Amino acid sequence: MSIRKPSSTRKHTALPKAQILIEALPWLTRHHGKTVVIKFGGNAMVDEELKAAFAQDVVFLRHAGLRPVVVHGGGPQISKQLDRLGLESQFRAGLRVTTPETMDVVRMVLAGQVQRELVNLLNQHGPLAVGMTGEDAHIMAATKHLAEVDGEEVDLGRVGRISSVEPGAIEALLDDGRIPVVSSIARSADDDHVYNVNADTAAAALAAALGAETLMVLTDVEGLYADWPHSDDVISELTAAELEKLLPELASGMVPKMEGCLYAVRNGVHTARVLDGRVPHSILLEIFTDEGIGTMVVPDAVPDPRDARETTTPRNAEGPA
Repeated sequence: MSIRKPSSTRKHTALPKAQILIEALPWLTRHHGKTVVIKFGGNAMVDEELKAAFAQDVVFLRHAGLRPVVVHGGGPQISKQLDRLGLESQFRAGLRVTTPETMDVVRMVLAGQVQRELVNLLNQHGPLAVGMTGEDAHIMAATKHLAEVDGEEVDLGRVGRISSVEPGAIEALLDDGRIPVVSSIARSADDDHVYNVNADTAAAALAAALGAETLMVLTDVEGLYADWPHSDDVISELTAAELEKLLPELASGMVPKMEGCLYAVRNGVHTARVLDGRVPHSILLEIFTDEGIGTMVVPDAVPDPRDARETTTPRNAEGPA
């Protein structure tokens, strides 16, 4: 018995999946072997489904040939634990006042709760993640940070500003195929104290020290708005100089994130991105699609000495030609 072949190619329902993979190919090629530092925060940190999606994204990056590093804080979890212990949460200039007693809680929550949960989520996909703090192997050192309130300097206690980064231990883990998960605690550069450090600032400093390809900051907004609150249009891309001009006008919550992005791209990181962590798989959408989501900050354009023209890289042309 003979079987007649169909006259036309059968339409496979899985074909769109192949097209999605092909769209990702230039980005996989561009980012292969590159280090990506991701600041984990916002709703992605407290919503169970978003946490699971985040872990899947990070493991995907690792298996796709990238070198992901995760930096995290834990503000909501710290406040919850302080309330449970009957300790008051105080904030000045947008930063938590950190007494020695509060610092003990910060260390316990960041290294003993938030980090362990994230490491366990990542390790559901294989023995990949290793937890550490900025204290370990002297990765991050800090000095006391004095905030400015109404023109006067205010002592916030054990709140630090990153003074140096020694990334050797993290590089060794990356070379071994691991995913470092770093809590934003730093040792003191000049005494035996430890400091509570803003996680956005810590991620930016670490990205610069590692020579990362990109810094990604997860937050609870779509990106940097062009004219908030009058418009919800998101700026897709801007240069470091353009961002610097906007900084004085930004809402206080966005300032450390955008300052971190500015620091990163001015210290060797190729791009810095602010993403909406409320969107499942926002990391993959940003890195592996033509459109991307959120706001991307790029270094200032360098004039071409041959023709004195300034050039910038369009968002949809970042991948290989």
